[in-house]
Amino acid sequence: QVQLVESGGGLVQPGGSLRLSCAASGGIFSISVMGWYRQTLEKERELVARLTRLGSTNYADSVKGRFTISRDNAKKTVYLQMNSLKPEDTARYYCNMVSTGGMDYWGVGTLVTVSS
Repeated sequence: QVQLVESGGGLVQPGGSLRLSCAASGGIFSISVMGWYRQTLEKERELVARLTRLGSTNYADSVKGRFTISRDNAKKTVYLQMNSLKPEDTARYYCNMVSTGGMDYWGVGTLVTVSS
């Protein structure tokens, strides 16, 4: 059974940084797309960043220039480096992986709170 385990969330002051990690375990052998989404009580889940196996990236306009997504295929891990954090970045962040076979997997999320 495939599991995605996120880590790295927490409380940070505005302007600070956090690095999220998400590692896959179980029967997922080849991952096509890795990504991060976020959701709040007021907003639906939205794409933050995604990275394909070939290195193509997409970022939400609101995080461009501040967030960087990267992946380690051998470790089946995706990272999200978040710099210059703002209060509006506060959300639960979810890891997503799509296998080359088209299966879609989600983590349970990690909470990021940006507050002074």
